[in-house]
Amino acid sequence: MKLIKEFLELGEIVGTHGVRGELRVNPWCDSPSFAAGFKTLYFDSKGSCAVQVQSARPHGNLVLIKLAGVDTVEQAQRLRGRVLWLRRSDAKLPAGRYFVAELLDCAVVDAEDPAVRYGTLTDVSRTGANDVWHITAENGREYLMPAIPDIVIETDVAAGIIRIRPMKGLFDDAD
Repeated sequence: MKLIKEFLELGEIVGTHGVRGELRVNPWCDSPSFAAGFKTLYFDSKGSCAVQVQSARPHGNLVLIKLAGVDTVEQAQRLRGRVLWLRRSDAKLPAGRYFVAELLDCAVVDAEDPAVRYGTLTDVSRTGANDVWHITAENGREYLMPAIPDIVIETDVAAGIIRIRPMKGLFDDAD
């Protein structure tokens, strides 16, 4: 059974914006608009250091966030390099959608024969049309697989298992 994390990384503070303490944040999630949708964020992975979001808006590929208590460019500058975290329950994801952090380390098995293990999901690349999953076999070989409904049959994050029906030839040389 895989542990679902209560807190997930939202992104990194990469700089300041203006002189009133606004932060430039590089989001590590689907989009800047998703990252701009939280009222409370955290400076740690345990939720012990909460901070209220006064405002947030997309700005190109970044998010401009104004946090309570950060009112000057000097205060904002001291936060550069810090990671902001979100509480999983505050994120309203549609059914069947998961955070990349939840998918990583899931075992990838055959949908018809779960005894056939292809490897472990080790990375996700965003390509635009669909995500590409990096599956690392036990021999260390990495396979790239499009994460599309015809292939990904079931994702059970709580159990740490992804069941797939791979494209013909994808794993033919797997040991």
